[in-house]
Amino acid sequence: EQLSPFPHDLVAEAAAMYPTAELIWCQEESKNMGAWSYVRPRIETALLHFNDDQKRKPRYVGRAPSAAPATGNAQSHAAEQVDMMNGALGF
Repeated sequence: EQLSPFPHDLVAEAAAMYPTAELIWCQEESKNMGAWSYVRPRIETALLHFNDDQKRKPRYVGRAPSAAPATGNAQSHAAEQVDMMNGALGF
Protein backbone atom coordinates (compact mmCIF):
# COMPACT_ATOMS: atom_id res chain seq x y z
CA GLU A 1 0.00 0.00 0.00
CA GLN A 2 1.19 3.44 -0.81
CA LEU A 3 -0.98 6.14 0.64
CA SER A 4 1.60 8.86 0.90
CA PRO A 5 1.90 10.98 -1.07
CA PHE A 6 -1.84 10.67 -1.46
CA PRO A 7 -2.95 10.47 -5.13
CA HIS A 8 -5.55 13.25 -4.96
CA ASP A 9 -5.65 13.62 -8.74
CA LEU A 10 -6.20 9.90 -9.37
CA VAL A 11 -8.92 9.64 -6.74
CA ALA A 12 -10.66 12.70 -8.18
CA GLU A 13 -10.38 11.30 -11.71
CA ALA A 14 -11.84 7.93 -10.72
CA ALA A 15 -14.67 9.55 -8.76
CA ALA A 16 -15.50 11.85 -11.68
CA MET A 17 -15.98 8.82 -13.94
CA TYR A 18 -18.85 7.65 -11.69
CA PRO A 19 -20.58 10.81 -10.46
CA THR A 20 -23.56 9.02 -8.91
CA ALA A 21 -21.63 6.17 -7.26
CA GLU A 22 -21.40 5.83 -3.51
CA LEU A 23 -17.81 6.08 -2.27
CA ILE A 24 -16.89 3.32 0.18
CA TRP A 25 -13.66 2.73 2.06
CA CYS A 26 -13.57 -0.92 3.12
CA GLN A 27 -10.84 -2.27 5.38
CA GLU A 28 -10.32 -5.38 7.48
CA GLU A 29 -8.54 -3.53 10.26
CA SER A 30 -10.54 -1.97 13.06
CA LYS A 31 -11.71 1.56 12.34
CA ASN A 32 -9.12 2.97 14.74
CA MET A 33 -6.23 0.87 13.36
CA GLY A 34 -6.42 1.09 9.59
CA ALA A 35 -5.92 3.87 7.08
CA TRP A 36 -9.47 5.29 7.34
CA SER A 37 -8.55 8.23 9.55
CA TYR A 38 -5.76 9.12 7.11
CA VAL A 39 -7.62 8.72 3.82
CA ARG A 40 -11.04 10.13 4.72
CA PRO A 41 -10.07 13.81 4.77
CA ARG A 42 -7.86 13.32 1.71
CA ILE A 43 -10.66 11.72 -0.30
CA GLU A 44 -12.95 14.56 0.72
CA THR A 45 -10.30 17.09 -0.36
CA ALA A 46 -9.88 15.35 -3.72
CA LEU A 47 -13.63 15.45 -4.31
CA LEU A 48 -14.07 19.05 -3.25
CA HIS A 49 -11.02 20.76 -4.70
CA PHE A 50 -10.54 18.76 -7.88
CA ASN A 51 -14.18 18.00 -8.79
CA ASP A 52 -16.15 20.62 -6.81
CA ASP A 53 -18.16 17.64 -5.51
CA GLN A 54 -19.73 18.86 -2.29
CA LYS A 55 -22.38 16.16 -1.97
CA ARG A 56 -20.47 12.90 -1.75
CA LYS A 57 -18.52 11.79 1.29
CA PRO A 58 -16.73 8.48 1.64
CA ARG A 59 -18.41 5.90 3.89
CA TYR A 60 -16.48 3.52 6.14
CA VAL A 61 -17.19 -0.21 6.03
CA GLY A 62 -15.17 -2.45 8.31
CA ARG A 63 -14.68 -3.55 11.86
CA ALA A 64 -15.76 -1.30 14.70
CA PRO A 65 -13.07 0.44 16.77
CA SER A 66 -11.31 -2.07 18.97
CA ALA A 67 -8.33 -2.33 21.30
CA ALA A 68 -7.41 -5.69 19.77
CA PRO A 69 -6.21 -6.15 16.18
CA ALA A 70 -8.32 -9.31 15.77
CA THR A 71 -11.33 -10.93 17.40
CA GLY A 72 -9.44 -14.02 18.51
CA ASN A 73 -12.39 -16.20 17.56
CA ALA A 74 -12.73 -17.82 14.13
CA GLN A 75 -16.54 -17.70 14.16
CA SER A 76 -16.61 -14.03 15.14
CA HIS A 77 -14.02 -13.24 12.49
CA ALA A 78 -16.03 -15.06 9.80
CA ALA A 79 -19.20 -13.21 10.83
CA GLU A 80 -17.38 -9.87 10.70
CA GLN A 81 -16.05 -10.70 7.23
CA VAL A 82 -19.55 -11.47 5.96
CA ASP A 83 -20.93 -8.27 7.49
CA MET A 84 -18.11 -6.25 5.98
CA MET A 85 -18.59 -7.65 2.49
CA ASN A 86 -22.35 -7.22 2.68
CA GLY A 87 -21.88 -3.60 3.78
CA ALA A 88 -19.39 -2.87 1.03
CA LEU A 89 -21.46 -4.50 -1.71
CA GLY A 90 -24.82 -3.24 -0.51
CA PHE A 91 -26.42 -6.55 0.38
